[in-house]
Amino acid sequence: MPGTVMPRTRRMIVTTALTLSVTGALAACGAGLPPDPEVGNASAAAPVADTATALPPSKPTGMKIDAAGVDAKRMVDLTVDAATGELGVPDADTDADSPGWWTGGATPGERGVSVLVAHFDTRHGPALMKDVKKIGLGDLIEVPREDGRTARFRIREIEAVDKKHFPTEKVYGETPRPELRLLTCGGEIKDGHRTDNVIFYADLVA
Repeated sequence: MPGTVMPRTRRMIVTTALTLSVTGALAACGAGLPPDPEVGNASAAAPVADTATALPPSKPTGMKIDAAGVDAKRMVDLTVDAATGELGVPDADTDADSPGWWTGGATPGERGVSVLVAHFDTRHGPALMKDVKKIGLGDLIEVPREDGRTARFRIREIEAVDKKHFPTEKVYGETPRPELRLLTCGGEIKDGHRTDNVIFYADLVA
């Protein structure tokens, strides 16, 4: 159910399935388009203090990242395919400029992990996260919600990883705090797909 922290047993099943899912799900980036964004790893010393109170459940309706010129007015619901275990992504043909929210996780601002996915590029050209390399530690990811409130998250870690070594437990594992993960593609193009995932880890601050 969206907005709940998964019991450990269910979470282990889901994260095991997602070990392969994100490798495939975020491979839907285009070939011969923008060059490698060259996003490096960076992290703060520790998560920010628990200064923000968790928000009640409410679905996200968009995403704003001033540092990268992102101001999406729509959010796509994403689910895991029961047959393949693959996490869906926004449709590359119709939603390249819209982020997606994994409905199996918390809603943004709620206690637990909220996972958002957005394209760096598609076969049609640059997409929502085309300026991902401009995003740095301490930048804000703002997520408006159906209840009229906006969940604001501060980035404390940036990780670029080979899709073959996706840190499933780190991304989807339980947390008692309201946290956000934003996933996109990075790296070079090989066999028509980006080789890496770029992951932003962020904490609710307001």
